[in-house]
Amino acid sequence: MTDPAVAGQSVPEPRARRATSFDRAPRLVFWETTKACPLACVHCRAVAQRDPASDELSTEEGKAIIDELAGVPGPTPVLILTGGDCLQRRDLGELTAYAQSSGVPVAISPSVSPSLNPATLSMLHANGVRTASLSLDGAVAETHDQVRQVPGHFADTIRAIGLLKEHGFEVQVNSAVMAQNVRELADIAALLVHHGVRTWEVFFLISVGRGDAIAEIEGDEYEDVCHFLVDAAQYGMTVRTVEAPFFRRVRDWRSKRPDASIDPVVEFRLGPLYRELRARLHEQMGEPTSPVLAPTAATRDGKGIVFVAHDGRVYPAGFLPLSLGSVRDKGVLEIYREDPVLRAIRNAEFPGRCGRCEYADECGGSRARAYAATGDPLADDPACRYLLP
Repeated sequence: MTDPAVAGQSVPEPRARRATSFDRAPRLVFWETTKACPLACVHCRAVAQRDPASDELSTEEGKAIIDELAGVPGPTPVLILTGGDCLQRRDLGELTAYAQSSGVPVAISPSVSPSLNPATLSMLHANGVRTASLSLDGAVAETHDQVRQVPGHFADTIRAIGLLKEHGFEVQVNSAVMAQNVRELADIAALLVHHGVRTWEVFFLISVGRGDAIAEIEGDEYEDVCHFLVDAAQYGMTVRTVEAPFFRRVRDWRSKRPDASIDPVVEFRLGPLYRELRARLHEQMGEPTSPVLAPTAATRDGKGIVFVAHDGRVYPAGFLPLSLGSVRDKGVLEIYREDPVLRAIRNAEFPGRCGRCEYADECGGSRARAYAATGDPLADDPACRYLLP
């Protein structure tokens, strides 16, 4: 694929930079509650383990994070309990009940294991938890089970989606895009719509944790996948991306070409992967049934998002292993507001083409991928082909 900005073809007129600010507080706070997890996924960012780590935050330290978020004026950040497997925390009921009494919204991101059962879900629902995200990394058992390294896990995940819905949870499914599953994306989308999933969050693999042994997609394929995701977002399911904020640019370009007679393959010079995924999506789903459902909040690693590790260390995001301090020394919001790297990220102070781009605020590139590639969280995102010299 040749990028339109490189090839000299016309692209939509750039929009002005938006004054989007998350300076006072993030929208989402991810807390890696434990390293414990019964799975050993081949791409695990957390490098999870069977047993809890000895230095995990205590119940009282977890409550201190909740107290801090409860004091935020205006919209209260959402606390997302992840891991490892958050269901392995023995104090999960106490923590979620405390968050409910404090007015802090909580979502969970559990592993599919025997711990995800009716009794646990009933308890969490009673404690105010209404949203859960599960991972599904293939449209067929062979692919997903190979990633999760648990035979039968694909079938267990499909059953877990139904169990969560039965207990009143809104279900989000997370899928990691990698070379071994990228051609199944259309089938995954169709499967999720069939099972009534409301949100699909597509993670673009970053080589951290165990993921450094997994093959990422090819450079030219990022643009193809993002255009496909615009198509997939037209079937009544909201589509979001992680570590691919340039999806917002693609969505914006496509919104300026609403005429259905305009072929994105021609207009944006897309490659064979996009053509394959689009054809498979239409074969499975027929014509689109809704407008494009994709969020517009201009968040990225360190801007509207912050990550607290199991031991209290704070990072811009889970895929960006640059420690900014610890909640055992100062509050997570203090770190978020005052850290110079996060301030530069929120101000789009990028010295390269990400800083020159008209989408610097709305997109700004994946800071995690920039860091993984160069060691500099403010460098260019190598996956984005826009504005190449």
